Amino acid sequence: MMIAPMRATLTYLTLAIACIGLTGCLSRDKSDLENYASEVLSRPGGRIDPLPPIKPYVAYLYQSGDAERRDPFRSFFDIRRKEANIETEQTTEKEKQLIKEMLTHNAEELERSELDSLRMVGIMENNDELWGIIRDFAGAVHRIQIGNYMGTNFGKVLNIQEDRIDLREIVKNPQGRWEERQATVALSEE
Repeated sequence: MMIAPMRATLTYLTLAIACIGLTGCLSRDKSDLENYASEVLSRPGGRIDPLPPIKPYVAYLYQSGDAERRDPFRSFFDIRRKEANIETEQTTEKEKQLIKEMLTHNAEELERSELDSLRMVGIMENNDELWGIIRDFAGAVHRIQIGNYMGTNFGKVLNIQEDRIDLREIVKNPQGRWEERQATVALSEE
């Protein structure tokens, strides 16, 4: 039963301390603060060190013929190209041409997508050149022309018409031989 009077006394004591502390905040005398601010502002300014000199840009010309350096534009894990690099005694001349094309052409952005995920959304004509307009799975729009590649099977664009794009893909047949296959991307009605 002693706890209740002690608790009440503790509460009153806390309120008294809080009231005393708040009276200091209500004081309108700011002379100490003003004196400190004027003293800090009257101090002499320091010296700022100059900026370091800007080093001139030195261009680096990458030499792809250097056998010790990796070509930075080729993927580390391009499995299809590794598969293509395997030639046997039974490799035909046509297969050798297809293998050479797979190994030497520069990969293009639309080759990262499966052919069935790409949609033809239109065409554009400029100075008798016909361009196909392609939308990828992410919704980005690309323009292509004859000779560009699209799809993961080295699909080379052979013909662009108002309603479709004709391609030639390089695939392995059931016997494990490289061969050409015709493919088409039709105009999407979406």
